Amino acid sequence: MVVDYALEELAQDQTRTSNELRKRGSFVSPSGVRSIWLRHNLACFKDRLKALSDKVAEDGLILTESQVAAMERKKLDDEAHGEIETAHPGYLGSQDIYYVGTFKGIGRVYQQTFVDTYSKVTHAKLYTTKTPITAADMLNDRVLPFYEQHELPMLRILTDRGTEYCGKAEQHDYQLHLALNDIEHTKTKVKSPQTNGICERFHKTILHEFYQVTLRKKIYETVEELQADLDEWMIKYNTQRTHQGKICEGRTPIEILIGGKEIWKGKFLN
Repeated sequence: MVVDYALEELAQDQTRTSNELRKRGSFVSPSGVRSIWLRHNLACFKDRLKALSDKVAEDGLILTESQVAAMERKKLDDEAHGEIETAHPGYLGSQDIYYVGTFKGIGRVYQQTFVDTYSKVTHAKLYTTKTPITAADMLNDRVLPFYEQHELPMLRILTDRGTEYCGKAEQHDYQLHLALNDIEHTKTKVKSPQTNGICERFHKTILHEFYQVTLRKKIYETVEELQADLDEWMIKYNTQRTHQGKICEGRTPIEILIGGKEIWKGKFLN
């Protein structure tokens, strides 16, 4: 009864579960509920969600409204922390803009960032404006040539709802570029920019590991100078810096991309 109820109401704590079971004629104390959860690896919401997903896969279980809501909540939480459902390299890219700072003689500098959500291979290019043209240039100059070189598709791109990414296709350079390359555009939820968390995570990394280090050592007079050093750091990031996570498992982004390329070939070319 306790195990079944745990999968029925995934988000309830042990006290609430104990009270609800009492209404059904089963008297189990909150500590008793906790003990049963621990024995069946159901102690936290994430564990209960995994158990439910396994049960659905095995038995073809039809979900209740409460279970669907719990699974949707988990999906949103994952997206907010950069854990987005993705199948292979090029399945979903995440693009965002990062304000680097204001430089004497240059003015404001912005970074267009693109992260492949499967492999975490990342591209970054600097601009002095943030417009639809610069967003499209990032794809045209860095992203699409890279995936063509690796014989991989770019199927979908996730962005926020900023004016540099959103507008009428016939009047908007970025939207037009996506349409011409047959790339689906997914936008973050309104007032929820954190759902592009995979880029936000990278922006924290590049701030601490590159910008804060290099800007203490050197004064840059042109964007091109800074871009050259950024490009050098990005090569190390993609080819030498190992990543953690359920897909990464201590590998570098380029290693994950090469391995994922074989997955894509197996699924779509055979």
